[in-house]
Amino acid sequence: MCKEQDQINEQLALYRQVGEFLDETGLFLALAEEEGVEDSEAAREAGNALDRARAALQAHELRVMLAGEYDRLGAIVSIHPGAGGVEAQDWAEMLLRLYLRWAERHGFRPEVVDLLAGEGAGIKSVTFTVEGDFAYGYLKAEAGIHRLVRISPFDANARRHTSFASVFVYPAIDEKIEVTINPAELRVDTFRASGAGGQHVNKTDSAVRITHLPTGIVVTCQNERSQHKNRSTAMKILRARLFELEQRKQQEKLEEFSRAKKEIAWGSQIRSYVLTPYRLVKDHRTGVEVGNTDAVLDGEIDEFIEAYLLGVRKGNADAQANA
Repeated sequence: MCKEQDQINEQLALYRQVGEFLDETGLFLALAEEEGVEDSEAAREAGNALDRARAALQAHELRVMLAGEYDRLGAIVSIHPGAGGVEAQDWAEMLLRLYLRWAERHGFRPEVVDLLAGEGAGIKSVTFTVEGDFAYGYLKAEAGIHRLVRISPFDANARRHTSFASVFVYPAIDEKIEVTINPAELRVDTFRASGAGGQHVNKTDSAVRITHLPTGIVVTCQNERSQHKNRSTAMKILRARLFELEQRKQQEKLEEFSRAKKEIAWGSQIRSYVLTPYRLVKDHRTGVEVGNTDAVLDGEIDEFIEAYLLGVRKGNADAQANA
């Protein structure tokens, strides 16, 4: 109830802010008319106030789109490279850095809970959490296949390579959401956490791997030195995975009646990052294109996320209008 009230208060505050900026615009326009000068200071201030109103209105619209039951929760993200060995593993690590930078820039609290390093370079898999309001609401836009085209730094002949990596995003559901887990259906293994060695190497079996036998879902956590903490985090991830699995089953039942059903699979990438022969990042769902690839790879992906979220709303509205 408190969260719902907070959301309503936030929306009201944004709505009032839009009204205040529009009032400012009207006042400055009236002053500009009195001055009778086309490029007066009042006219410029009116333009600035209108820009602020547009930004506040877009923020309001985005928050309306983040009204899903689980959008306000934190997120659990997993990245897996596709076929291609070290090239794809390096791409997966680049995506990890992208999302960590994005999360930090927005004041979220990211933490890597499980990482399997690749042989030579990159990563074979990684799971990290992102704590903060609406982390899942934003990051759900990133779920899917991401494609990279570049001159491979691992190819002595400097040939162009195409790599794929999959991104999975789950809501970090809290204890209030019912997800029944039978302890008898779990296999819990402990092992020594991997690390760089030296004085910080873990000498105890603190890492935890939990296998949910009915579904075959396996989660691992080795970030903490305490086995208890690793087990607690692993159980949190397992609950989120089981919750997402059940949600997907329900969604698939609904989509059986839709001809436009699309599955996340190899070859159906949501976004392409092209670094050669030209530089461009294109989202295939929304058509948004950004030429500053370095900025995107450094975590500046808000334009893609916002377009996806607003596009979902537009698609729903169109569907309702045609119904």
